[in-house]
This record gives sequence, structure tokens and C-alpha cells, in this order.
Amino acid sequence: MRDATGNPESDWQARKATTLGNWRMAPFSRWSFQHTDEMVPSARITSALQRDYEYAPALPPLDVKLADGSTFPLTDFLAKAHADSLVIMREGNVIHEWHADHVDPRNPHLIFSVSKSVTGMLAGIAVADGLLDPEALASTYVPVKPGSAYEEARVRDLLDMTVDLKFEEDYLDLGGVFDRYRRAMLWNPEREDTVPETMEELLGCLERDGDEHGMRFFYASPNTDMLGLVIERAVGQRLHHFMRERLWLPMGARDASFVTVDRAGTARTAGGMCVTARDLALLGQTVMDGGKAPNGHQVLPSDWISDMREKGDRQAWLEGNFVEMLPDGDYRSCWYNVRDENDCFCCVGIHGQYLWCDPQTRTVIARTSSHPEPNDDAVIADDLSVLGQIARSV
Repeated sequence: MRDATGNPESDWQARKATTLGNWRMAPFSRWSFQHTDEMVPSARITSALQRDYEYAPALPPLDVKLADGSTFPLTDFLAKAHADSLVIMREGNVIHEWHADHVDPRNPHLIFSVSKSVTGMLAGIAVADGLLDPEALASTYVPVKPGSAYEEARVRDLLDMTVDLKFEEDYLDLGGVFDRYRRAMLWNPEREDTVPETMEELLGCLERDGDEHGMRFFYASPNTDMLGLVIERAVGQRLHHFMRERLWLPMGARDASFVTVDRAGTARTAGGMCVTARDLALLGQTVMDGGKAPNGHQVLPSDWISDMREKGDRQAWLEGNFVEMLPDGDYRSCWYNVRDENDCFCCVGIHGQYLWCDPQTRTVIARTSSHPEPNDDAVIADDLSVLGQIARSV
């Protein structure tokens, strides 16, 4: 069923069965990840400029090899991996694509932490405009509680995940600080014993862990939500407006897009952006081409992209908590550098969201998914390996 629901009755049934308490769980996520604005308050980034959809050629026959030595036809692997869409772009053109039967490729899909990488590029635009200083303290732009984690953290620490923060990224938490964080962004329901708060209120009182900022990679989503607030205060504009005017439309995006917001209208820049796989691939093409979009516009600062690809702190990565995911890699400005033989770089989001850029083969791959598990190291390792295999084979 190519319209994501099959018919109005099945759409009604899916919406009726999906609640704020289960929308990120299987099987409900297959519907909700393409209808997130029906679950969480959202701000529109762009409306669709075109609704007709011309499908690119199907995926070529290709077997992919997994870490355990098993091989699968690529389409079988995608089904096994709970993928929703796969779009392969080269030189700004979609050369192959695949969509699961329940997917409408025109519907924006929640990209979770790939949102961080979009936010990192928005920061680069603000820096190039002279409105944002990466070396300034985050608290210069957003007031926080004295002694809290972000009082002395630099904007650069937010960008590179080197904030000393007492926080556990526990996606299934139902009663700790991560649940409180989810409730502040309106992704989890409030309970009788909880007090509603905004993301800014929550972020402004998070605690330090007792170490120095800037020394160790420590993945924590609040860093990028704070970065989104910093960008808004620096540019004097709501983030979804800034993204539309300075990145998404100039880049040539054609489909609808939006971002979830909290009760104060603050964009959830660490994981709330919803875009189509085609527009996501277009972002990868633009970054891979030094900030120049296929439509000819210089959209992103080329020196920001060069810095992102060349200046990752290897020692901070080695001492961090993601080194097993990319043993040779690093992280800079919210993007992962793979440091493989093709000098690939990528973006990763929970539940199977990816943007893979291979400069050697000139290939960009966007994948969206509704994997039942938010985070599984073995699954991510296979997913990244398969993306590399695709880029070297198509």
C-alpha cells in the first residue's frame, strides 16, 4: 500500500491505536514515524512544493554481507532491518530508491538524531553570518542556573558533544531524568506526580558530572537541544523559520517538513525533525559538495564543512562512549567522520535513521526506518557496513 495507510479506514484504525504512551513502540511506530505531527505539537518548516512523485529505478540486485558472515539480498536486508525508505543520490539526482509497502515517500519521516546534524549546519550558517561564536559560552546566549552544566560549556562543546554532563541517554526510561526530558519535549505523557516544564527550564538546571568540559566525547541529546536554543537567540529568529529561509528552501528541498516543539514552541533540534528521504539525501549531497546545492546555490559555508570533516578531536573520541561504533572515527559539529578508505562521513539516528556520504564514489544514501529497538550496537554496525557496501557497489 503505497499511500502509507492503504485506505482511510486503516489510517483511522492506526491513529486510534496510537497514543502518546506507545507511539515510539512497534508496531505503532510504523505509522507514527510518518505522522509525528499528529502525535506531538510541531512547527512547519516547509510545505510541499510538489505532490506528484516520479519513482526512480528500483534497487539493483545486490547481496550484502553482515558481521556474522551471512549474506542477504539488499531488499531482504532492508525488510529485516525494518527500513521504511532508502534513497540513493548521485550528483543531485536520485538514481535508485526503495520504499516499504506501508510508506508514502511524500510523507515526512521522523529522523531522530539525524536532526542534530541538520542543527550543526544551521550553526555553521549563523557563525558565517557573524552572529554566533563557537568559542563563546552557551550561557552567553541562554541564561542557565548558576553552577549547572551549561553555565561554563562553550558552544563548541555543544557542537562536539564534549559537555561534562550528568545524564544517561536511556531511551526506555520511564521514571528518571530521561523520562523528565521526554516529558519536557512533550514526547511522553505527564503523570499525576510530575510537574510540567519547558525544555529550556529543564536544560538550564542539568548538573555537571564533575569533570572538565571539552575533554571527552559524551553523547547526550540535551546538548543539541541547547544548541538549538543558542542558535535561536543568536540569530533572533525561530529555528524552523531560520532553517526554511537559510537552508531547506535554498538547498532545493521540495517536500513538506516540520519539527516537534515543546509547550513554549521551542524546536526539538536534537531529534524532532521530520523530512522525506529525498530531501535528506539532498542535504547530504549539499554537504558533500562543500555547501553548494545541486541547484547552484552556495547554501552552507564551505569552511564550516571543511572544519567539520578535518578538525574532529580524535583523543576526545577515543576517551568517549561511542568509540566502538566507529573505531577509527571522530565527531565534529554534530556529524560523524568514519575515517575509512573512502573518507566517508555520516549521520545516525535511533530506530534506524541514517545519512551516508561517500566522497570517493560520489554517492549519498538516506535511509529512514521504524526499527522496534531504539538502539542496538550490533544492528548499527551492520547498518553502517551495508550503507558502505551499497555506496561502493551501485
